[in-house]
Amino acid sequence: MMPPMKNLVLIGAGHAHAFVLEAFAQRPDPAIAVIVVSDSALSAYSGSVPAWLAGECTLRETQIDVAALAQQAGARLITSPAVAIDTSTRQITLANGEVVHFDVASFNVGSTLKLPEQPLPETHDEQSPYLLAMRPLSSLHHRWQTLRDNVEQLPRGSRQRVVSVGGGAAGCETLMSVLVQLRQQRSDITWQGALISASTTLLPDAGRLPRWLTQRALRRAGITVLHSVRGEALVNGGVHTSEGELIEADIVLWATGAVGQPWLQGTALPLNQQGFIQVNNTLEVAGQPGLFAAGDCAAFNPPQHSSPLPKAGVYAVRMGPLLADNLRAACHREPLATWQPPKRVLALIGTGDGHAIASRGAIGFSGRWVWEWKKRIDARFIARFNPPFES
Repeated sequence: MMPPMKNLVLIGAGHAHAFVLEAFAQRPDPAIAVIVVSDSALSAYSGSVPAWLAGECTLRETQIDVAALAQQAGARLITSPAVAIDTSTRQITLANGEVVHFDVASFNVGSTLKLPEQPLPETHDEQSPYLLAMRPLSSLHHRWQTLRDNVEQLPRGSRQRVVSVGGGAAGCETLMSVLVQLRQQRSDITWQGALISASTTLLPDAGRLPRWLTQRALRRAGITVLHSVRGEALVNGGVHTSEGELIEADIVLWATGAVGQPWLQGTALPLNQQGFIQVNNTLEVAGQPGLFAAGDCAAFNPPQHSSPLPKAGVYAVRMGPLLADNLRAACHREPLATWQPPKRVLALIGTGDGHAIASRGAIGFSGRWVWEWKKRIDARFIARFNPPFES
């Protein structure tokens, strides 16, 4: 007699789960029913977002066709996100009210941001800056389009100051990309840029040369960098800092304060202080057999590090193949493999002007060829998971 089929539920359609679906497409398993729950049938690849913001590609060219990938894997896709999970009854509740049973489940739902305080509606006026939060990624295109529409209404000859809060790679890259697009859209407006970093240096995890190259790129883009400044709240006229200063701003890009998805707080999952799911070295959730997490939503503490891995898409990509193997193994009650994060990863930072910076440890170099290299890598990654007819 055949054992009952196991339900494997993939919660979210992030980069790591793309590898899981690819693995089941290449090697189907009749003993496992795969279900994907996601808020959309398309999933943005974070590495291509800066190119889209700079106007170098369309939104569709940054997206993985999750529906097609699920079909290839023989998986059922439900386009409704998870909003609750009961680990004792092994049930997931979706936003549409549907309840899905699981034997093994995996989280790859990304992160969001802890947003700044903003003026109350009754005190909010046209002097309040527009907030463009860089997460969650799935709805960024709506916020970006609203900003673009607002920019169309600005008077000719006016001045706009765009401030990015967050001195990591994402804050630097998105500010340079956004300024390129806004300057192209409204060349009759004087655009000024500033970047607020709570750290004493840009890219604190990078070497001196990559930091210097990034500093130079920001300077060439007309961006002023303010170190050791922590943005705290939006007020009429700009950004209020923790030191009590006002940084003048008309548009604020918020790229700092990554936190876990709010609905996870109401679960029995082990979360760290930022709301990310604690996992062990097999990517299994701590103390929860048969539950896994990968990518930004996971808090992975490597033995040789005192803090969790940074939130970067490259780690989700590296986790993907092992996650696929371990999910299959968990369904068959087989031993799990351990994941060893790379000691150094290659970061490619677009500067918005057709150039990019490559950073790996202390090594750094830049040029137009680096940007072309980055675009080829990103396009190849997206094409890997999309149907053959997709670009």
